[in-house]
Amino acid sequence: MNQKEYWTQRYLDNSTSWNLGYPSTPIKTYIDQINNKDLKILIPGAGNGYEAEYLYELDFPNVYIADISHIPLKNLKERVPNYPDDKLINDNFFNLKGQYDLIIEQTFFCAINPNLRIEYVNQVRALLKPHAKLVGLFFDRSFYKKGPPYEGSKSEYETLFKDKFDIDIMSPSYNSIESRRGAELFVKMIKK
Repeated sequence: MNQKEYWTQRYLDNSTSWNLGYPSTPIKTYIDQINNKDLKILIPGAGNGYEAEYLYELDFPNVYIADISHIPLKNLKERVPNYPDDKLINDNFFNLKGQYDLIIEQTFFCAINPNLRIEYVNQVRALLKPHAKLVGLFFDRSFYKKGPPYEGSKSEYETLFKDKFDIDIMSPSYNSIESRRGAELFVKMIKK
């Protein structure tokens, strides 16, 4: 099964344990501190796009979400009928083009095969404008079964990102939801 079929089937089977049904608290807290509403923002592997919906409600006009499956994009459009169609990208993250001021990471990195992590770093860097930011959450834990989600650790992330990003914050998230408490790192990295 290819990736598009795999993730579409997960939605069809309602096997979406990552879906909180609302914006992740650490990311919502970060969004609440953003003053520049003109930022061009990308949320890759956005799932049902609750963070995008929240940004839209706050009048951020340039929020793009990308997902390999069409179903979560359709779900967002059903919740927010006025969400601009041209900001809903149904494609593989590694095919994306464009330049963004901010990329928000929420459960996407842990969903891709670890063999693609260096490609992820390179793609994020390619999609960000000079000195733009990657902000979000990364798991800092092991899993009892083969992923996705795939495990990761702070030391691995530091090694992966340090040559191409200045790591401003990579700390345990103090306001994760209960089921993820102690298992997430909040990160803010700036493209070198």
